[in-house]
Formats: sequence, C-alpha cells, structure tokens
Amino acid sequence: MKHFKFAAIISLAWFFASASCVEQKDSDGGDIDQTPTEQEPQAGTLPPVETGKANTNYKPAFEGQTRIAGVKTTTPYEAKVIASGLASPWAVTALPDGRLAITEKGGTMRIATTEGTVSPPISGFPAVDDRGQGGLLDVAPAPDFEASRMLYFTLAEKTTQGSLTAVGKGKLSADETTIENFQIIFRAVPYFDNSMHFGSRIVFDKRGNIFVSTGERSDLRTRPNAQLLNTGHGKVIHITTEGKPVAGNPFINTEGALPEIYSYGHRNPQGLDIHPLTQELWLSEMGPRGGDEINLVKPGKNYGWPTITYGIEYSGAAISGGATQKEGLEQPVYYWDPVLSPSGMAFYSSSAIPEWQNNLFIGGLNSKHIVRIVLKDNKVIGEERLLAGENQRFRDVGDGKDGAIYAVTDEGRLYRIAKK
Repeated sequence: MKHFKFAAIISLAWFFASASCVEQKDSDGGDIDQTPTEQEPQAGTLPPVETGKANTNYKPAFEGQTRIAGVKTTTPYEAKVIASGLASPWAVTALPDGRLAITEKGGTMRIATTEGTVSPPISGFPAVDDRGQGGLLDVAPAPDFEASRMLYFTLAEKTTQGSLTAVGKGKLSADETTIENFQIIFRAVPYFDNSMHFGSRIVFDKRGNIFVSTGERSDLRTRPNAQLLNTGHGKVIHITTEGKPVAGNPFINTEGALPEIYSYGHRNPQGLDIHPLTQELWLSEMGPRGGDEINLVKPGKNYGWPTITYGIEYSGAAISGGATQKEGLEQPVYYWDPVLSPSGMAFYSSSAIPEWQNNLFIGGLNSKHIVRIVLKDNKVIGEERLLAGENQRFRDVGDGKDGAIYAVTDEGRLYRIAKK
C-alpha cells in the first residue's frame, strides 16, 4: 500500500511538472497555435468625422444610422504610393500569389507586384463603352485560378444598341500578355445609350458562384427599372461561372422575373464584398445628393431605390415625395449626407493590424479619402477617414494577401497601406 501511495505521489508530481513546463513553453511562444483570434471591435469615442452641413433635413430611422462616433487607428501604419501613371484604373484585386490585378477603364489590365512593379498592358478584351462611368470595370480571380488561370470581369459592353453591364471571363495567358478566349456570360438587359451607373463589382461566394452588382443607368426613364424584376438594372445578380442562375435564387420560380436576380432596388452600387467571418454579402452604393448607403444584402429583399432614399435630386427637389421609409423596403445599415461617393470596398481579413480586423474599407471619390467602418452585430459603431490629405479620388480598395490594403485612384496611383 505504501508503495502504491508513493507511486501515485510521484505520478502526480510528474503531471504537474509537465503541465508547468507546457505552460511555460506556451508563454515563451514555442509550439503554440498561432491562429489569430477575432479582434473585438471597438466603438467610436471621438466626435463624428462628418461635420459638414447635410443636404437634407431627413431624420435617420434608428440611432447610429448616420454620423456615428469617430475612431482613430492606434497601430502605427504608413501609406505609400508604390506606382503611378496607371490609365484610369478601376479595380485592384489580389491574386493567389499576392500580386495585384488592376483593370483600366479603356479596356486593358495590368499586374503589379506589391513593391510596385507594373506589367505592360494586358489585352484581349472586347470593345468597351469607356465614356463617363463605363469601361472595363471589376476583376476577380476564379477560386481555382492557380490551376485554371481564369479571371472574371465586369464591363460596360459597347454595342450598336447602346451599352449595358456585362459579366465576362477569360484565361490569363502563360506569358501574361493577353486574356485568351474572352466570352460574355451574362448581360444586365436592357441596353441603354448613356454613360452612367453601370455599377459594378463582382465577388465569389463560398460555393464558387458569383455575385454582381449593377446600376440603374441614371436616367429618369431607367430609374424605375430598379424596382422591376424583369430587368437587370439596379440589382444584385447571383450566377454560376457559366452565367446561369444559381439554384435557390429568390425569384427563380417567379413568373416574368429574371431568375438571376438576388436583390433589387439599388441605385449605383460600386462596392461589394463578403464578410470574412459571417460570409454575409455587403454592398455600398451611391445616392443622389446625399443618401450614400451601406447595405447588408439578403436574398429577395428590396432596397428601396427610387421609392425611398435619404438623398435628394441634384436640383434640390425631393425624390418620391421625400419618403425615407416604407413598409416592406429595407433600410440601409448606414448612410452619409453629404455624400462620400463610395466606390470599391473590401473587408480587412488580416490580423497584422488587429484593430482593423473585419473592418470595412471604402474608397471615396468626391470625398477624396478612404473610410474605415467598424462593425459589430451588423451595426456601424465607428468611422475613420484615412488618406484625406492625398487629394485623390479613391476608386477601389483591395485586401492584400500580405496584411496590407491596396487602393487605386482615378488619378492613376497605386497605394499600399500597411503596418509600419
């Protein structure tokens, strides 16, 4: 019995000593799981960043829907121009190897390294309507890009009937000089002959299908199309890589509706991305004079344009009698008045700057800054302005593979924003 007790004591002593060693090893950083945990988002405690006079006297539907408290990044970071002279760049997207695919409105693409070395123009695209807001627009690599080399694009397709937002795809050649066998897989009909409100962004969902945002073409004749289910104007579209409607789309069995439609009632949505944790779809869209929005996009929902809006006509006249709310129509998660002029956006998925993790970064055009939006439980709890002194129209923001944010501007610059 005494031998048993002595053995038991020795065993317990070995166990606790071993546990102590393991704890010490972990605290010293050896052999522990380095998988980053989700950073708890911090609410703003500073005054709102927007101090300008609003264009309207409309009241928000709920507290925190506009002019939320400000936040300020505490982690030291720096923003560098790593390339310039790009020809009206419209999108910047990270490829699997970390390099950046950059589209140019005129109908070319370039590939840039994260140090700023830029390739010659890559060709192979059909004719685009690059007047005004049109041209070669967004780009996204296929989930299997490393094997297939397939890239997906949105563009303002140019035809004798007018133009429209189209989705196309093609293979990046082995020498990276051209896009091979480009083909259009979806067209947001009808055609219309102007140069405005094409949208559009493209993102892949976790099943390898595609979300695409389209504009309502900025004309009093086409504006009502955002509310109609038989047109592709003012919609979020959900299609396969072959351009077919995704099974389970909300209107796939609705008579007279385009089966590709996922949501509707959008004005000119130029920002689209999927939350890294929740996998929910988020969208930013330009309002008229005031009323720029962030929306959480749900299948089959109507986001209101032009029936409700927090903006007014450029003339100052009310839109739809000044209605900002209506039963059955979705409210924006957040809106700006005066406008941000939001274009491309991206969630920051890295833990390199922990306080930025899962924050939303949106390029501002007329506002000439990048906005950082802090979210918690699908509500905006803080807002910050970055690069406001650069005097640039920020056309797109991309989440890099290296913990950096990349941005392109209408003036032709490529920025890298990263921890010091």
